[in-house]
Amino acid sequence: MVTRSGGPTPARIDREWPFQVALPDDLCVDRNFALIKKFCDEQGLPHMTRQVQAIWPGGEYENWRLHCFADTTTAQAFLVHFGGVMFDPKRDRESGKALGVWRRTGSYERILDLGPLSVPEILRH
Repeated sequence: MVTRSGGPTPARIDREWPFQVALPDDLCVDRNFALIKKFCDEQGLPHMTRQVQAIWPGGEYENWRLHCFADTTTAQAFLVHFGGVMFDPKRDRESGKALGVWRRTGSYERILDLGPLSVPEILRH
């Protein structure tokens, strides 16, 4: 089964690319998108992306982008270079639902810089 855009469904991504690194969505836009793409292309790291909404106990929420890999080695290479949080689609989503939210623990803290990535100035306010 595929989505209307012709890409794989969220459930298929979770099944076939289960090693996922989460980055705040604001860190994956503008020049950072090009940095991520260039790194993955140069390193030969095939991956898929999707999004998840993270919700903290205090009610804060933020969109995060999941960079999904088929094996742990490629996910680790990405994580070492860019930072982020390992995301387990079966553990971290509500009951493992492909479209579930990510219930975070602790208190919310906005991430503006991580590894070589930095939130564009226009999105910092």
